[in-house]
Amino acid sequence: MTNKAILQLKDIFLRFTGEIHEVKVLNGINLDIFKGSSVAILGPSGSGKSSLLSIVTGLEKQTSGTVSVGGHILDHMNEDQLALFRRDNIGIVLQSFHLIPTMTALENVAVPLELAGQKDALKKAEEALNHVGLSYRLTHFPSQLSGGEQQRVAIARAMAPNPKIIFADEPTGNLDGKTGHKIIELIFDLQNKFNTTLILITHDPEVAKKCDRILYIQDGLIKESKESKKIKAAV
Repeated sequence: MTNKAILQLKDIFLRFTGEIHEVKVLNGINLDIFKGSSVAILGPSGSGKSSLLSIVTGLEKQTSGTVSVGGHILDHMNEDQLALFRRDNIGIVLQSFHLIPTMTALENVAVPLELAGQKDALKKAEEALNHVGLSYRLTHFPSQLSGGEQQRVAIARAMAPNPKIIFADEPTGNLDGKTGHKIIELIFDLQNKFNTTLILITHDPEVAKKCDRILYIQDGLIKESKESKKIKAAV
């Protein structure tokens, strides 16, 4: 981890115009997240966690403010540019696995690599599945995999392109407690192994404590938890 900010949010507001009144979702978010760090974002349902995730991944435009990821300002990009930027820089793991049912585990993981034009996509996909302990499931389809195995495939797919940032939005929400614990441990192991920046949205305070920083979002604002660990700059 270094003391260089890989993600910077400046004065982020998000507003929606309703039939009766304006809906205020985010109310001036300012945040720096450092390269190689792990950050948990907690907050009640409807607090704006998923909206914030959509904005920092370029899936949704903020009403005002600036989003910078890896030195690139997302506000200046059109939809095609944002898609290419996500492909090359960002991995996303969601509560729902979103695997392609007609493709094997290997093919699912290879998809983003093939879209990026990598000639050794299948080899890299196999390596990624090995990292998540699924070397024996390469030719299995999603319907032949357990929920935990499907989430491992989704994690391998997100990690295979070697993204700068991994966003995980309630990645254990569809899993039982024991399986969910294993998935969380896997995510942190891979994050440490590849020095990837991890932003984890969760409802679980115990999971959040595994991160370097804990942030709470409520009423459209972010506050740092007193439980956040001190982040030391790499020497």
